[in-house]
Amino acid sequence: MSAVTEELTEVLRAARARRRISQWDLALELGISQRHLSFVELGRARPSRDLLLRWLEALQVPLVVRNEALLAAGHAPAYDDSPLAGPELADARRAVAQLLRAHEPWPALLLDTTWDVLAANSGVRWLLDAVGSTTEVPGPDPEGDAPVPNLLDLALGDLGAAIVNLPEVAASLREQLRHEAATEPSLRERVELLDRLVPPGTAPVRFPPTLVTRYASRHGEIAFLSMFTTFGTPHSVTLGSLRVELLFPADDATRDAIATSRVAPRPGPPAATAG
Repeated sequence: MSAVTEELTEVLRAARARRRISQWDLALELGISQRHLSFVELGRARPSRDLLLRWLEALQVPLVVRNEALLAAGHAPAYDDSPLAGPELADARRAVAQLLRAHEPWPALLLDTTWDVLAANSGVRWLLDAVGSTTEVPGPDPEGDAPVPNLLDLALGDLGAAIVNLPEVAASLREQLRHEAATEPSLRERVELLDRLVPPGTAPVRFPPTLVTRYASRHGEIAFLSMFTTFGTPHSVTLGSLRVELLFPADDATRDAIATSRVAPRPGPPAATAG
């Protein structure tokens, strides 16, 4: 078995294991025999390009890994890998910037698979300032090669120091990262760091409808819940790795804190002049 074939079969076996689907069920979905599927996984048969694309789609393999699997099988990559700063993704950049600005005054940020903050609105800068962090974040328009902070490093650093319910947040984040680390190995170190923040036996008797992160801030305690949004059916490796996190106030106190602290002072009446 060649090294290239070993790479392909490892991708296919690992992806099927993550999806917890049997050879029989996957073969039925792909419309092939279980024998042929087994031969491909063992490196005894090479899948056609069409079959491999359907195979990778059925297992929801990340686009970057699909390109690698196609190359390992001797086929050309299928998915665009233009950088975010490139002209090919100009419309996508504008869409992201519009979404981030439209969410103001509430925080919103653009993240990649490693949780680097590629873009952020003024609400994120307000939140960082409110909890005493001096970390600089990029603006709503992604700037390509400009240095960017990592949200996980922030959560493990000065931002995390302000989180009132840190064990609860760390436990939830750890479970999410464990899932993501299957296709992004660089996250495994962060999972281990989060383990130290989660005391044993911290699972609640009843889980709340959504995780609320509470911060001690200069405006008093503020709280946010978050929502993630992604590009619909992307055929770009870059866009497939991106997501926007939208933060929403979780209580009236937070809404009031944002409203009162971000209101610009109104200009007063013109000064009287001596007659």
